[in-house]
Amino acid sequence: MKPIVCSVQVDAPAPGLHDNTADLDRLQQVLTQALDDGRSIGIPYPCMTAVARNFRAAKFAGWALLNNLEQGWELVDFFEESPPVIAAMALDLGTTHLEATLLNLHNGEILSQGNLENAQIAYGADILSRIHHATTKRRQQKPLAADFKDPGLDELQGVIITAINDLTILLAGQAEVSPKEIRALSVSGNTTMAHLFLGLDPYHICREPYIPLFNRAQSIRGEQLQLVISPMAPVWIMPSVGSYFGGDLISGILASGMAHSEETRMLIDVGTNAEVVLGNSEWLIACAGAAGPALEGGVAKMGMRAGPGAIEFVSIDPDTYELEYRTIGDVAPKGICGSGLIDLVAALYLTRMIDIRGKFRDPDTEQDPLRAAFMREHLVRRDDGLCFVLTGISATGLEAEVVLAQIDLDAMIRSKAAMYAILTTLMNQVGLEFSDLKEIVVAGAFGRHINPQNAMTLGMLPDLPISVYRAIGNSSLHGAEQVLLDDDARQECEKIVSSITYLELNVNQEFMIRFSGARFIPHTDPSLFPSIPQFSSMEE
Repeated sequence: MKPIVCSVQVDAPAPGLHDNTADLDRLQQVLTQALDDGRSIGIPYPCMTAVARNFRAAKFAGWALLNNLEQGWELVDFFEESPPVIAAMALDLGTTHLEATLLNLHNGEILSQGNLENAQIAYGADILSRIHHATTKRRQQKPLAADFKDPGLDELQGVIITAINDLTILLAGQAEVSPKEIRALSVSGNTTMAHLFLGLDPYHICREPYIPLFNRAQSIRGEQLQLVISPMAPVWIMPSVGSYFGGDLISGILASGMAHSEETRMLIDVGTNAEVVLGNSEWLIACAGAAGPALEGGVAKMGMRAGPGAIEFVSIDPDTYELEYRTIGDVAPKGICGSGLIDLVAALYLTRMIDIRGKFRDPDTEQDPLRAAFMREHLVRRDDGLCFVLTGISATGLEAEVVLAQIDLDAMIRSKAAMYAILTTLMNQVGLEFSDLKEIVVAGAFGRHINPQNAMTLGMLPDLPISVYRAIGNSSLHGAEQVLLDDDARQECEKIVSSITYLELNVNQEFMIRFSGARFIPHTDPSLFPSIPQFSSMEE
């Protein structure tokens, strides 16, 4: 590994009357010999005094701490003994949540990990609301001065910096290190979040032709962003491809390993949007679409993100109609997350309580006695029609109800149709069938909790052997960890960026046609899902 910060042992000859080389020149000379890679070694002005004093105090032998930057080595500290830990933080800068790990760059060991809600939610739950807040005064300022910075942008940057600092202090405390001992930070997030983090104007991101201010950030230090980490810590921002293809997806490609694969693989990351990448070591094509909100809790009334109290698993026995569910953290249910919603709707379809259109069947017309009894217990009529009451019927009372209404079902059908349409449109662009895929990697909380079989039952994911699917968790965070640990990973990010073709779905007529065909369970074309039971909409 070639981490972003490393320590190098040196043993320099002591100065004397016959060797009057300056202390820092002496240190640079022996480091040049030790590293032997032809790269320059610079010493930032703020570090010169401390490095020189520490070098002399150690009698000219010890361990130099170096930032491994694209432009060369940067000497930032010196120790008499090898530091047991070189701490660095990887951050997934999500729209709704921040998740981070603290690593030891000596060996990749995870020292601590944690997460916080993104406090920018107070200014808008979605990216467009935050861009609007960050550009309110800017839109009124004409002509725009070169040094103008919108007060709204200042607010959003201040809020996210405070949140990152809070999370840094939390992780440092868990690892029993000082925040100032954190020597590097890598940040993986979508394009807008990267702009707001750096306090850079996001105005053009959401305006045709949708051009961001930057895709690749230059070297930044912790002190420049008022972070509580070491002032000289390099802050490495994952590069983006464009306004709607951010560094978080580059992280996913890196973490999945698909850019090294000779065989074609697919990466699916469902968050606020569904982002999909298809390809191998020779080519990559990607697209994004709005299939995520219903799965994140953005549409279903009782929907919520995957967290404590979210129902993540549901099953209904097709013979006995025994209902089971499980919450994350095994605590009282607060709502239902994407995996639980997929499980529930699949179970309702397989037990024929909803039809192929995703509509609740009338319990008064049910002929099967067991099913009729179950439906009378769980299907209730309210102002907005039939609803399925999952929890809170008797023991816990109405305040603990988790209810699936018809409007939620309709949103779920639209989301699953959009997902499948995204996948099929992308595959068709390169002339491949789903059976040609070596693997489908599913990332994020969606991938961690989802049951692929139930997603296939609904027609959300292609009907393939379960062994084809692999969940990798938070790929945005995993990619951020990799770039801290190895210079090769940072270089690979640049290679990935240059090799991606982006498919714009908003103007793709084929996508709209495929979306319409997928708005049934599992699909209007049963041959696409041969392993899934097919029921007529009128079948008892």
